Amino acid sequence: MLKRQAAFVISLCSVFLSATTMATEEAEYTVLLKEENSEVRLYEPHIVAETVVDTEFEDAGSEAFGRLFKYISGNNQSQQKIAMTAPVGQVAEGQEIDMTAPVGQTQVDGKWAVSFMMPGSYTMQTTPKPRDERITIRQVPERTMAAIEYSGFWSKSSYQKNKSKLEEWINKKGFIIQGKPVWARYNPPFMPWFLRRNEVLIPIDHLQ
Repeated sequence: MLKRQAAFVISLCSVFLSATTMATEEAEYTVLLKEENSEVRLYEPHIVAETVVDTEFEDAGSEAFGRLFKYISGNNQSQQKIAMTAPVGQVAEGQEIDMTAPVGQTQVDGKWAVSFMMPGSYTMQTTPKPRDERITIRQVPERTMAAIEYSGFWSKSSYQKNKSKLEEWINKKGFIIQGKPVWARYNPPFMPWFLRRNEVLIPIDHLQ
């Protein structure tokens, strides 16, 4: 487990250090309601590359990251040849895809689905097909999400604590939960824990 975590840290550090001069595209949404650190957001449709791993909560990101990052770095079936960016130091057939935020993680049948959002310029027709059969490309429709933002360590206890807070707020407002919670991370591991932007997102019914 420690080796996987170390590899995850090194990979993410390389990715974000190489992109310090570039803005990271984020998921597009409109804030419909805001109270302190909780919001209701209307997210625009977007495409994700997703892979499922059968491991513990805190290991899921590190296990999934490698295969997803290889995909956006060129391990896909596009015919364009582009030099890899760090940490993959080689040239391979495939199209490099920009990093986006956040990295999402949600539980599916006891396993964890980890996803990268594709840049907004891609469609289902133009998104490169993964060579790794463990990665799927899917369209996420427009949806309304309740969100709570928090800083701190990437721990299961922090996630569960804030998920409970958000669920209480949802119930208080009279909203109806319509899907599984998503854990979203926006920062690289070298970001100090107190400056990290983490979120829990829960799909809810549309506001009346």
